[in-house]
Amino acid sequence: MRILHIIPRLNKGGAERLCLDICNQLQKRDGVQVRLITFSDENHYPFLAENLDWQVIPASVQLSIFHQNVLNIDALQKAIEDFAPDVIHTHLFEAEIVSRSCNYPQAKWFSHCHDNMRQFRNFDIKTLFNKQLLTNYFEKRYLFSRYQANGGNTFIAISRDTKQYFRKTARQYDVQFLPNAIDYEGFHRDNDRQPSAKLRLVNVGSYQAKKNQRFLVEVAKKLHERHIDFELNLLGDGEKFGEITSLIKNNCLEANVMQRGNVENVTEYLWQSDIYVHSAYYEPFGLVLVEAMAAGLPVVTLDGRGNRDLIVQGKNGYMLNEQDAEQFADSILEIWDNKQKYQEMSVFAQEFARQYDIKPYVDRLLELYKTN
Repeated sequence: MRILHIIPRLNKGGAERLCLDICNQLQKRDGVQVRLITFSDENHYPFLAENLDWQVIPASVQLSIFHQNVLNIDALQKAIEDFAPDVIHTHLFEAEIVSRSCNYPQAKWFSHCHDNMRQFRNFDIKTLFNKQLLTNYFEKRYLFSRYQANGGNTFIAISRDTKQYFRKTARQYDVQFLPNAIDYEGFHRDNDRQPSAKLRLVNVGSYQAKKNQRFLVEVAKKLHERHIDFELNLLGDGEKFGEITSLIKNNCLEANVMQRGNVENVTEYLWQSDIYVHSAYYEPFGLVLVEAMAAGLPVVTLDGRGNRDLIVQGKNGYMLNEQDAEQFADSILEIWDNKQKYQEMSVFAQEFARQYDIKPYVDRLLELYKTN
């Protein structure tokens, strides 16, 4: 079986990490030849891409409602034809638009729904009076015409929330539920955890509005007011980094809240922490929550909809429905203050995370490739 994965670029992110993990695992399987195509040579995961059959093919599509579309896809079309894949599996909306503009109905096409892509929203009266919504709808109609030209499509939904969304917005196409996965052994650590004397919290995420690091600063302020000896490590970077820096400084939390930027050794931060905290108000799945659990960390998180599949309340962590910093701090301390509870939750978290290992995931993915 010849399988082609397409993603725009290898940025630092969950979609990119998963795409690389899938490709690496696929190439270990007998009878499988896998190739990865990106539109840019940007790569934040050189250690994951070094052994892959990876091609950089610059390609782009500019759609216009009133003018002619501009398609820069000739090189991509040739690369697809030369590889002659049985399966084409795309990641992220840019790859969706660009790859589907090519013609190759001989393959089975799969779209990985890493989130509830806003472009697929159904038409309603608001669409007529909002330029962005109208553009999104135009892109959706264009994609549906390209799905038809290429012999159909299968959506891979990563959470129950995402599955429900695409079953409403793309009813005529097959939607398969397959939660994302991690390299479990890469994050797992033998479970001899005890909560440390100094509470160590960690969060991983890009600095964008939906990741909501502002809320974690509010939580840190509550812990500080209670005279808790704690440290919160924020891993990541992005447009909101400076804003969060100012917020930390204005609340005199520089000794407690550390912004580490993008780091290569995420697993080491997880292994050295007590509890993983997550503040995103929208989370399509929450791959980093599974990574933290594999490392033995209980999780305290806000409800981001997609991550509802990952929390067994009181077993591997707590999910809060409201952005209540006081209650969030209470949940953290409830875990940290009770050694027996902490150990039980840590063990359960690791066992729960095991079901999301990349090896059985790829078994299920190959079965989808064969049967859909």
